[in-house]
Formats: sequence, C-alpha cells, structure tokens
Amino acid sequence: MPATRVPRVPAEERLFSLVLALLSTESGLTKSEILANVQGYRQRFTNGGDNASLERQFERDKDDVRELGIPLETIETPGAAGNNQTLRYRIPKGEYDLPVDVRFTPDESALLSLAAMAWREGALSADSRRGLLKVRSAGSEDDGAGSLGVDAYAPRLRARDVAFEPLRAALDRAAAVRFDYITPGQHEPRRREVAPLALVQHGGRWMLAAHEFASGTDKNYLLSRIVGPVAQYEVGQHPAPAGAGERALAELERIWAARTARIGVAPGSDAERRLARRRDTETDEDGVLVLHHVDPQILAEELAAFGPEVRVLEPDDLRDRVTERLRALVADHEGDARG
Repeated sequence: MPATRVPRVPAEERLFSLVLALLSTESGLTKSEILANVQGYRQRFTNGGDNASLERQFERDKDDVRELGIPLETIETPGAAGNNQTLRYRIPKGEYDLPVDVRFTPDESALLSLAAMAWREGALSADSRRGLLKVRSAGSEDDGAGSLGVDAYAPRLRARDVAFEPLRAALDRAAAVRFDYITPGQHEPRRREVAPLALVQHGGRWMLAAHEFASGTDKNYLLSRIVGPVAQYEVGQHPAPAGAGERALAELERIWAARTARIGVAPGSDAERRLARRRDTETDEDGVLVLHHVDPQILAEELAAFGPEVRVLEPDDLRDRVTERLRALVADHEGDARG
C-alpha cells in the first residue's frame, strides 16, 4: 500500500497556530504537547517515533516568533531543572494583547484577512506580520472559537517574497540561477548570475546567500529586491556546502553588531515606541536611540516612514539616504498636485 502523503502546511499558518496555542494556556505547553497537537506539527508527528527533524523545525520556529517581537517564555517544571523535555512554553497574554481601546468587529477582522490575502504573494514587513498575528490571535468577540481554536482558523498569510520558492527549488536541485536585481539608488535592475548557498531570515526579511560568478565573491541578496522571474541552469552542478546557512547568519549577526546609528526621536511618538523595541536598541542619557542594522538602505526606508518624528544624528550617509527619500516623496506629491 502506498504511503499516505502528508499535506504541506505553509510556514505562516504553522507559526500562527503555534502563537494561538501558546496564548491559550497559562501553564504552558511542553514540546511534545506542541508537536502532537498544533497545526503544522501534528501532521508530521510520530508518537513514540523519530521526531528529530520536527523538533529542529520547532526550534527554528521559536526563533522566528521571537524575531517578530512576540514574548515567548520558557518555564521550568519544579524538580526537573535543566531538563529540556519538561520545559513548558507560553506567551503571556497580557504582554501580547491589543490595547484595551482597540477592538475589531467581525467585518473588520474579515477585511484585515482579505488585506493579508492580497499581499500573500509578496513580502510583508516584520511589523505587518506582527500586527496581523496579533489581530488574528485576538479574534472577534463572537467568532465562536474554542480555547485553542487552531482548527477554526485558516490563515492565508504568506510572508515570503515571490522569489522564495524558485530559489528554494534551485537549492534543492543544486542549480545556478539568474535574476534581475535592483539596487537602491539605481533606476534599472541588473542581471545577476549566482550559485545559491542558503536562504536565511534576518531581521524579519528573507535573504539569499550566494556565490556571485562575476565577482567571484559571496554576497547576500534581499529577496524583495529581486524583480522578475528566477531562472535555473546548470542543474546539479552547484551543491551548497554544509553549514552555509549558519555561516551566512553568523556574518549577518557580525555586521548587525558592528553597524549602529544614533537616532533622535520625538518623545512619546510612535517612532519612539517602536524603534525603542527593536532588538539590541539602547537609549543614551540624552534620550537618543542607538540602533543596530545590517543594510543602511533598509534602515533608511524604515526611518523615512516616521517622517518628522525621527532625526538621524549619525552616521552622515544614513541621514543623506533618509533625506533623499523624503525629498523624493515630496516631489511625488507635488507632481500629483500639478497633475
């Protein structure tokens, strides 16, 4: 008899189900309870069997949940300190609730779901993913969901970029790829030909670590900057070396730790609240935020969105990038007004 095919559960649905399950318990859930019962894990869980790959998936998912700013806690079982198998996981609901004055009707929740579906083939920012997870986990007052509610929801949100699946397929087939890539500040994309090494997520954004043939060097490519289709060639000739993903993430972490920017923020503003909660952010005695970043272009885009609530103090090139974006925005609006 042929083996039963296990249906594939999208990563975002699995993460949402995990968040929902951990919100529903005060005492927490053990890893075994999560793997055996939560959507996205239970389909692949074997009771009493080898679940090592599933446990590794759960460890990666924990990191992704925390990367989204969700406060996932671990609780040791009394009398079993240091035993990872008896650790319990939970999300303190009070720290993840929406503000008391923010509530959504069933119709508004449906509209938010439709908005998520509209973007499912593109890339949502980390803030968007965090907000949608929070709204979905809150639910509406009369949605009728049970205490766990996992099966009552069918999330359709896909937070990966369009290029993700073709690049993952190329990695599986040890193929080289070519794609058009647009660098910030340039108006036209440029063709890149690379051998993929790993797909990694850092700071809520997917990146491709790859060996670029033209320069003979390893580089990171932001998936959201890949335009047009990804084409494979030389299938089977470019296997990724073992540990490539770990090395790529370690290099990104090294860059993150080394690159900082000093940002002034308006007291009590949305910029202050949100930027102060970014990972590793520090506040000096003058109230200036010290932010870490990997890509100054990405940080410039993030800061420009806050408008007059932020002021870049250092470095100068970051200030210039933010100023350039704000001037372009003003020019676009002036052009619309004349039109």
